[in-house]
Amino acid sequence: MHHTDLGGKLFNACNYLLLTLITLITLYPFWDSLVVSVMPLQDSLASNLHLFPRTITFEAYDYIFKMKQLWQSYGVSIFVTVVGTLMSMVVTTLAAYALSKSYLPGSRIMMFLVVFTMMFSGGIIPTYLVVKDLGLMNSVWAMMVPLMVQTYNLIIMRTFFSSVPESLEESARIDGCNDVGILMRIVIPLSMPAIATISLFYAVAKWNEFFTAVMYVTDKDIWPLQLFLRAMLLDNEAVYQSGGDSPFLLGPAIKMAAIMISTIPVMMIYPFFQRYFVQGATLGAVKE
Repeated sequence: MHHTDLGGKLFNACNYLLLTLITLITLYPFWDSLVVSVMPLQDSLASNLHLFPRTITFEAYDYIFKMKQLWQSYGVSIFVTVVGTLMSMVVTTLAAYALSKSYLPGSRIMMFLVVFTMMFSGGIIPTYLVVKDLGLMNSVWAMMVPLMVQTYNLIIMRTFFSSVPESLEESARIDGCNDVGILMRIVIPLSMPAIATISLFYAVAKWNEFFTAVMYVTDKDIWPLQLFLRAMLLDNEAVYQSGGDSPFLLGPAIKMAAIMISTIPVMMIYPFFQRYFVQGATLGAVKE
């Protein structure tokens, strides 16, 4: 018994050590970005390992925050994230609830078509032509409508809805509830972990939206944050390599400051969803 306790303690100690090491390795890139963003150019170039800044300067942040385009792009990204997530959740929830009913005529065929899109798609050019013909080019809707529903999220939601006891729905029907009432009053409240988790998946994807913006948006007035940061970093790199005299010549600091600006808002959202995250990501994956 004594040897068993000692072995268990050693095993736990090794686990804690390994997990601590993995955590440090995971957090270091973020910490490095934060440190470099507040370091003078000469300090950041002096070493490739940045643990603590010897001198703190907010010159990079000061320059970025004075850019009007930044706040305009921030507004676009916030709109796309909030409205896009809401649209995606409404469509995903309704579709998942319908497909979770085995008695729905043609449900198997529709589910096959949904899963089929995970392996085969029309491709970039046909999608581009569809977006163009729909009149969505150079609009914020081009960043929300084409990718409104993610098949994987839909499958998770459907499986979660399928795990809701049928007896609850039958009781609600006896009390006079229709399908909409059952969905709103019973299924959704019981499925909040899955809904919160899928909402977080959609919100992060919308906030990081880049490819669709590159494909369908050329108007700088509706650039999302990621597209603006890309253009800014490319301009900074060009000026830096040419040795030109420009406020962009802040070296790595302005790049890391841009990364921090785009990352921190998402990090602030995670704590509010943390209690739902693990439960929602696992319960919807396997039907009990």
